[in-house]
Amino acid sequence: MLRPDIYHSLGLSDKEYLQVLKILKREPTNTELAMFSVEWSEHCGYLCSRKWLKILPKTGKYKTLIGEDSGGIIIGDLAIVFKMESHNHPSQIEPKQGAATGVGGIIRDIFTAGARPIACLDSLRFGPLSQAYNKYLIRGVVDGIQFYGNCVGVPTVGGEIYFDQSYNGNCLVNAMCIGVTKKDKLMRARAFGAGNAIMYVGSSTGRDGIGGCSILASHEFKEGEEKRPTVQVGDPFTEKCLIEATLEAIATGYLVGIKDMGAAGLTCCTSEMASAGNSGMDVELQAVPRREKKMEPWEVMMSESQERMLVCVKKGKEEQIKKLFLKWDLNASVIGKVTSDGLVTIRDNGKIVARINARALTKAPVYAMPYRKPGYLRKLDKLELNRIPAPKDYNKVLLKLMAAPSIANKAWAYEQYDHMVQTNTVVLPGSDAAVLRLKGTNKAIAATTDCNSRYCFLNPYRGAQIAIAEAARNLVCSGARPAAVTDCLNFGNPEKPESFWQFKNCLEGIADACKSFKVAVVSGNVSFYNESPKSAINPTPAIGMIGIINDIDKACSQNFKQEGDTIILLGCCRQELGASEYLKEIHNLNMGAVPRLDLELEQAVQRTCLEAAEKGLVHSAHDCSEGGLAVALAECCISDKEKMIGANINKLSYGMRPDALLFGESQSRIILSCSAGSVEKIRKIALKFKAPFCIIGKTAGRVLRILNDTKELIYLPLEYLNEEWSGSLKKKIEG
Repeated sequence: MLRPDIYHSLGLSDKEYLQVLKILKREPTNTELAMFSVEWSEHCGYLCSRKWLKILPKTGKYKTLIGEDSGGIIIGDLAIVFKMESHNHPSQIEPKQGAATGVGGIIRDIFTAGARPIACLDSLRFGPLSQAYNKYLIRGVVDGIQFYGNCVGVPTVGGEIYFDQSYNGNCLVNAMCIGVTKKDKLMRARAFGAGNAIMYVGSSTGRDGIGGCSILASHEFKEGEEKRPTVQVGDPFTEKCLIEATLEAIATGYLVGIKDMGAAGLTCCTSEMASAGNSGMDVELQAVPRREKKMEPWEVMMSESQERMLVCVKKGKEEQIKKLFLKWDLNASVIGKVTSDGLVTIRDNGKIVARINARALTKAPVYAMPYRKPGYLRKLDKLELNRIPAPKDYNKVLLKLMAAPSIANKAWAYEQYDHMVQTNTVVLPGSDAAVLRLKGTNKAIAATTDCNSRYCFLNPYRGAQIAIAEAARNLVCSGARPAAVTDCLNFGNPEKPESFWQFKNCLEGIADACKSFKVAVVSGNVSFYNESPKSAINPTPAIGMIGIINDIDKACSQNFKQEGDTIILLGCCRQELGASEYLKEIHNLNMGAVPRLDLELEQAVQRTCLEAAEKGLVHSAHDCSEGGLAVALAECCISDKEKMIGANINKLSYGMRPDALLFGESQSRIILSCSAGSVEKIRKIALKFKAPFCIIGKTAGRVLRILNDTKELIYLPLEYLNEEWSGSLKKKIEG
């Protein structure tokens, strides 16, 4: 009997090891033990989360594609494929390579589906910039994103960056990629047809990344741990060649299936492709191209070296495919064949080192995790507004909020990215959503990532619903119809009942909101064990959402376009200061009730905005989110630094605390600007959908002026606002 400390070190429990013995009916070889350890890791097998992931809707208003590694929707004869995935722990250890390989991996998930990658987005979370290591992390992560994305030729067009104490010791790096192809060119990660060839293509195999999914991604960080060897190293130039070679190979019609060697490397590709194809596979490891000598069979099977894929090729077409990859200076080697016995057989110099039923290997155990509502919520829910002093100077408050790292302009990051390569980008980074043209059509894709983790910490169910609602709101502000969702679910240790309660409630919130919006969750990723020795991260279910713009000429952005336009507020302002950026930044409080979300009201507001945009009635549209109404108005004024236009907001009349009016984060609010001649047309649309409609002022001059009734609350030159908003993040990071 194998010593428990050996299989424990690979992440297998006693119960799981006994299950391995039952499957094999014997002791496992070293290679088999390694294969079970990675396939049954939380990162690959979703042992704790799979039960709850089933509640997410897989159908919506558009025809959906649910693949093995990514998903998407069908628009006419086109397939739009997209996915978001995490690379958190590697980025905490080696930020540049961790982020770079995260970008490379998500791009491979897209082009192995047969789609050409056209854009990336990223959702990033760091601890406070007052700490030097967090500055090091954000510099390294952004450097890794720009290095890989710029070199590989896929533009990074959008995303988000947030800062919170909970991410000290465990940053989040979530990467999203979008690709487009003809629907008849789609590929699956399957191997079938006895006698068909199994080919290894791409870069060579080394020892980098061994155990990354089982040792690094499926456990929390402990004090003083050193896990540098489990971080992979990426080569974007090889990946660029791999994209072109793969798409050429797919075009031949000779490929049966294809899969990226991501987490768990060759183990996941052999077992998962065989299992998905109801087949088996016989592989010879000596045929695997290597860059290191004397690698053990288990090392070859666990390696997570980058830029590698496994391809199932029609029998007799091996040489044609090999020549194609060699033309791009890539490895291409026949390493095995498809069998009909349902077994994954791994040989080393002809000797069998592993033989496992593919279905058994890929069918990881499913656990019903205990969950319990956290005790902290009883205390943090109670916010007594009468004990919070009203500011003496609202101008100072607004300037401080504009400089807050989570609100401040993120140009320091996105200006390092090439967002114009491929010439598809219509609306550039910095607006509510990125907009990408679909070449050959008059349509466009809008894309965004969203999540307020403070909301999810204080109310996971509502916070997750708001993440869906805000993502959809950002899309309609860009003139797009929300179409489908990918998610990246970042949480703490699932073995702790309070952490799992957060996960469960967020999943239920996402599911209910998606059903309300009739959008499917077509792909995604679960990232557990995001904890440092001090604490778990805030629950962060990052939402990536795409929308479809039927007429690219009607695409919209958030900045005011011309003076004299009427400014309209859709939605209601309520006295809701709980969970706000204002409370955190001004009063150092992280508590209170999360803003209410009425999904009927949300959809009324969104439908009004969308119809007005599609009819060409609006000049700008911007949602109200972090920082509230005052911050949203300031962003409308200054987000186009070449043409800043002020606003005179003189028709607000709300009987509430001024700080709640200015900085409260009530949901379901959109600011529109339009010409005087379009006002009544938009009012009629709002009446049709029963959306609250209020004219609040006009665009004018170089000042943001906000009155409530007749009392002037804000009077700030745009230069002051822009100085705080545009320069503060760079100073904090580089200072």
